[in-house]
Amino acid sequence: MGIIAWVILGAFSGWIASIIMDKNASMGAIANIITGIVGAFIGGIVFNFIGAQKVTGLNLYSILVSVVGACILLWILGVINKK
Repeated sequence: MGIIAWVILGAFSGWIASIIMDKNASMGAIANIITGIVGAFIGGIVFNFIGAQKVTGLNLYSILVSVVGACILLWILGVINKK
């Protein structure tokens, strides 16, 4: 995927994850993009670990993987910030 596609996927999946995890009010556009891109990486590792199919492009499955990974990232950051 090109860099523009990564940014678009990151922004969308980071935004969806922030809504799911109830963090939307405290996150801006840049935070959503970074969360989504890092979440895509985390989601890819998690889905690969459980034996799911690999992400092959920009499609609904790649968005799902990215959103799940971004939710995991936001959960981890929430646990760390509570300490």
